[in-house]
Amino acid sequence: MSLIVAARFDTFERAEGAARALFAQRFSEDDVNVFFVNPSGQHAVFPIGGDRNADPGAAHAHAGAGKGMAIGAAIGAVAGVVVLIALHVAVLFSVVAAGVGAYIGSLAGAMLATRDAPNPVQPPDATLRTRHSGVLLAVRVIPDRETEAARILAGCGGMDVEEAAGRWRNGEWVDFDPLSPTKLNPKIAQQAA
Repeated sequence: MSLIVAARFDTFERAEGAARALFAQRFSEDDVNVFFVNPSGQHAVFPIGGDRNADPGAAHAHAGAGKGMAIGAAIGAVAGVVVLIALHVAVLFSVVAAGVGAYIGSLAGAMLATRDAPNPVQPPDATLRTRHSGVLLAVRVIPDRETEAARILAGCGGMDVEEAAGRWRNGEWVDFDPLSPTKLNPKIAQQAA
């Protein structure tokens, strides 16, 4: 595994300027890779597109749907019985009212469960949960030059300067995973995104 320092840039021109600054400090062209990271959800990991099997924001929707269904069915059944007694309609009306109540309750419960889900906060270990889209410049370094490379990238306007371990082949970071969280480099001050 190679030690890799990478940073995100707004444009290819800025990333190429940072690459020239690295070359000026005698980093090899075979150790620098510039490529674009697509926005979240657009990495086509699955055959029909998308990045994940399920939306992380919908993790609690099933529990909310279950609670809403139970509450809606109970309210619908009570309303059906009240209408049955008051208007002397068929018993089937109570069953239909309970079913409609369960359906509406499940939808409302699922929506409320996803709305009330806590927003993920920045973890304390300097890891970004979601990698931002943009031009990524990655440079393979030896441990003695890691801080130097990180400072050059940050000094050229690089954001989310990270450290990583990965396989490097023919001048490219071949096992880069756009879904993996970014581990910010602790050796430099980070520029806000």
